[in-house]
Amino acid sequence: MDDVKSLQKKLSIDGELLIKQITELGEIGADSDVGGRTRIALTDDEKKGRDLIVKWMNELVLNIEVDEIGNIFGTLPSINGNCHENVLMMGSHIDTVQNAGALDGCYGVLAGLSVVRAYREAGILPLRPITVAAFTNEEGVRYQPDMMGSLVYVGGMPVQEALNVIGTDGTRLGDELARIGYAGHLKVGAIIPQEYVELHIEQGPILEKESIEIGAVENLQGISWQQIIIKGKANHAGTTPTEMRHDAGFAAALVNTFLRELALETKTTLATFGSVKFYPNLINVIPRMVEFTVDLRDPDESKLKNAENKLNNFLKLLEEQEGVQVEQKQLARFEPVHFDEKIVQLIERSAKKLGFSYRRMTSGAGHDAQMIARIAPTAMIFVPSKGGVSHNPREFTEPKQLINGANVLLEVVQNLV
Repeated sequence: MDDVKSLQKKLSIDGELLIKQITELGEIGADSDVGGRTRIALTDDEKKGRDLIVKWMNELVLNIEVDEIGNIFGTLPSINGNCHENVLMMGSHIDTVQNAGALDGCYGVLAGLSVVRAYREAGILPLRPITVAAFTNEEGVRYQPDMMGSLVYVGGMPVQEALNVIGTDGTRLGDELARIGYAGHLKVGAIIPQEYVELHIEQGPILEKESIEIGAVENLQGISWQQIIIKGKANHAGTTPTEMRHDAGFAAALVNTFLRELALETKTTLATFGSVKFYPNLINVIPRMVEFTVDLRDPDESKLKNAENKLNNFLKLLEEQEGVQVEQKQLARFEPVHFDEKIVQLIERSAKKLGFSYRRMTSGAGHDAQMIARIAPTAMIFVPSKGGVSHNPREFTEPKQLINGANVLLEVVQNLV
């Protein structure tokens, strides 16, 4: 045991290879006209990304397993050959939104592989197995809810229910999983982590603005996604007096304005009027129906519930005042997550030991880590995002900062195993 601990001190990240692999994976699904890439979950391009990850796992001689929802696990066995007991897990996802950057999710998976590679190159095995996970459908673009693979993994959604989800393109998730060859046989949850650590770009502007190198993420905002349909009456745009209109478009605009006022009033709640469709969507016809989404987020559950209640009350008022009908459907609802204090402190100590500036943070985005936190002590490490940009081809983090984050992850892993 002492020999393994002493040998671990000599481990190092191959930063050059990490950046090279980020670039290579980022070329899959490339949108040549705009500079980004699109690897929507379970498409042909995402299959190519999965195949590449599995190839790199094979090169590291990992024990590779795929579960029933398509989550991929590559495990470096412990010194006694164990792969499933007392596991330390790292990971994230490789699916993307439309026209995305190269780092969101992918960085966490590849940095996890770089940690495992450090062990392989040093010729030693850890005292506990180390697993790198690539979770299915984190983004939720084609199939909802988002973070589906990790949600199913922790028992938050039945496997069969997830497999039966119909996507935005009319396909069934289970059919597409089989089509691309990733309908695995490992029972969901068969690998139970004792800890989970996820390295990620911040996707926000705070670290860059404050010139801080590492974020120790201590909590994650709660999320409420709703689909709202407002039904009014279509009529001629030139002959219908304003006071006689039941304008679904105007009512939707009032919701958008209300959301901004709500966010400014609370100071912590974030409110976004997202995807929107007008019917009949003609220049000279009063909209009879508008379908849109609302994204509410807050790190405090009581404040998130308060925002939901205020929105509900406003929608009822709209029905009375504008003579419209409102339908609501909850698309996703996740409570705020508080990460494991001991791992957060370890991230801080690791950053300090390596000479990096650091601060505690709240994550504004959803991550697989928030699901895994239901079953295991969990925390996240952030590195800066240039301009706070993500889900965009301009998403960028300096290679040195990416390597810094991987080194912190390695230090954390060494202390945990």
